[in-house]
Amino acid sequence: MIEMLTVDFMQRALIAALLVGTVAPMVGIFLVQRRLSLIGDGMGHVALAGVAIGLVTGSAPVLTALAAAVVAAIVIELLRAKGRTNGDVALAVIFYGGIAAGVVIISKSPDGTPANLMKYLFGSILTTQRGDLYVFAGLALVIAVTTWALRPRLFAVANDEEYARAVGLPVLPLNLVLAVLTATTVVVAMRVVGLLLISALMIVPNAAGQLVARSFSGGLRWAIAIGLVSSVGGVALSYPLNTPSGGTIVLLAVALFVVMAVVTGVAARARGRQHAVAETHAHEHGIECGHPAVTHGDHVDYLHDGHLHAAHEGHYDEHGDHDHPSPAPAEQSGTPGGEAAAASSSTSTGTTR
Repeated sequence: MIEMLTVDFMQRALIAALLVGTVAPMVGIFLVQRRLSLIGDGMGHVALAGVAIGLVTGSAPVLTALAAAVVAAIVIELLRAKGRTNGDVALAVIFYGGIAAGVVIISKSPDGTPANLMKYLFGSILTTQRGDLYVFAGLALVIAVTTWALRPRLFAVANDEEYARAVGLPVLPLNLVLAVLTATTVVVAMRVVGLLLISALMIVPNAAGQLVARSFSGGLRWAIAIGLVSSVGGVALSYPLNTPSGGTIVLLAVALFVVMAVVTGVAARARGRQHAVAETHAHEHGIECGHPAVTHGDHVDYLHDGHLHAAHEGHYDEHGDHDHPSPAPAEQSGTPGGEAAAASSSTSTGTTR
């Protein structure tokens, strides 16, 4: 690890991975909300044409790729908003046309070798130069600041365009901003993850974050954390393993998603087993029902036929066989302590006990 940090190209790659891992999930969360999970992949196809133009003309490939991706993003959003053609058809024509143009144009470049094409498609840590790093840092800062400043409005539009329009939000300009942010993120990530894999880093961390988060803000924080672990960890692992950085990053993100899915699934099953509904009773349990009351955490169970029951929204939950100590006198009598316990039981919510 120490040796890796002393290598110049690995230092640049780790910094680039840090930038990408932060901003890609920030933009991707709105694409997930709009069910446009694969649009980043399509933007990568168009950006390849920009890279090819830069190689042929001797211009900076990063800037020409950015220009091509931004123009394509704006055109796609305008076509979708006007509704003059099917959205999927418009995306397919532009995306496939972009990658086809990129392959043809790059073949005319002096640097148009298959190896040169592969490093843009799937990423290569060796291609991140110091000048590129400055450009990536500037673009990442713009993405982060814009996304954070507009996140309530972008979320409103992504969640329900009609409602956002009804309350006076500028829907089309906000959609254009999101499209441009997506195109910019693709270009920022192309040297580290690759144009064909960047969509995974925008979507998979958000998919994993949604498994454990309980709010939009929480999901965003989880997605950024997972994106950082995946991108920086993937680049770090690719060095000793001698594997492509882009593929290693994506595989690590997918592995984290699988682990989180399994853990949350097991936890959900465990909670479900603890929340079995008991049989219907002909009477309601209470402090004078004749069944002992037993304190159980933050509520009260009633011992009935050897089983513990707790009131919950019109029925009684089964809490297993009686394995608690004998109830205290205050819990069986009409004392204030017993009444408070009974009130706690009658107002119990659906939390897992």
